[in-house]
Amino acid sequence: MISNQILQNAIDGLKNITRVDLCVIDTEGKILATTFAQAEAYSSAAVSFVSSPADSQVVAGCQFYKVFDEHQLEYILLADGDTDDVQMIGKIACFEIQNLIVAYKERFDKDNFIKNLLLDNLLLVDIYNRAKKLHIDNDVKRVVFLLESKTKEGNDIERLRGVFGGKSKDFVTAVDEKNVIVVKDVNDNDSMENLRKIAESMADVLGGISSVRISFGTVVSELKEVSKSYKEARMALDVGKIFFETQNIIAYSTLGIGRLIYQLPIPLCKMFIKEIFGGKSTDDFDDETLATINKFFENSLNVSETSRQLYIHRNTLVYRLDKLQKSTGLDLRVFEDAITFKIALMVVKYMKYMESLEY
Repeated sequence: MISNQILQNAIDGLKNITRVDLCVIDTEGKILATTFAQAEAYSSAAVSFVSSPADSQVVAGCQFYKVFDEHQLEYILLADGDTDDVQMIGKIACFEIQNLIVAYKERFDKDNFIKNLLLDNLLLVDIYNRAKKLHIDNDVKRVVFLLESKTKEGNDIERLRGVFGGKSKDFVTAVDEKNVIVVKDVNDNDSMENLRKIAESMADVLGGISSVRISFGTVVSELKEVSKSYKEARMALDVGKIFFETQNIIAYSTLGIGRLIYQLPIPLCKMFIKEIFGGKSTDDFDDETLATINKFFENSLNVSETSRQLYIHRNTLVYRLDKLQKSTGLDLRVFEDAITFKIALMVVKYMKYMESLEY
């Protein structure tokens, strides 16, 4: 069904060109869009016209037309006046609205197809057959962007469609209430940097990079692989929230070890943490210890640089590392122990995130 706003825009445009007042009424007599205030007076006449065998007629100096969706009566169109010119304009308006119905039905069909494609609800043969009927190219390079707005204004899809939905190879849709999905066609020479720029332009449409979190999957070359790029973008969005909190744009190909940890079952994670820390928890570490650990990792286990950036003596840093070693059995100055500790911290972060989703 076409929205009332679209109908209003259509007849406003025709009114501006022809100077003839128009009105669209549903089959129950409700005014959906109008360019003149007196339209309410014709509601009962429109209801009577619904049961008339005629497709058009003049009532009280106003042209009435039936607008069909295939063979189903959808709207009653009024053109104010009974001259030949008004009659012609009324027919043009009917033709315009019928074209809008066809266009929106096609977009709705495409939208349903893309949703089912993303969710892997289609057989391979159905993908090719339906894509052919909907005139959707199969062999086009595409990538899926997933956008999560922090403002929740509710019109993100329409705003993005206004910018990215015009191209026949691009699709803007949603499969839940939280995220908007953009299936974007790309060129062979589109690099990671170019994809990030596309994501930034999407963020600008939604109010800026600080108001949205965007993830994207890898580029796929066939329509059947679009669901793969979507799943990657979905994972990237979740992993980004866990391990890359400060990044509002995250690519699946840059997730690193976070991608592996995200796929670990929670019981295995708990077993690993118990082996590393025994009965202790990372929550037992004070802020000073955690700051020291993070800065030590940031500086690639360099004692001198870490102590300089923390504004402490080298011996003080060594003391803290020794204290941590006695507590956990891991010496962060040893590469293998440092890697184990770093992974353990990431696993704990992942476990806390998954626990938060349960509440």
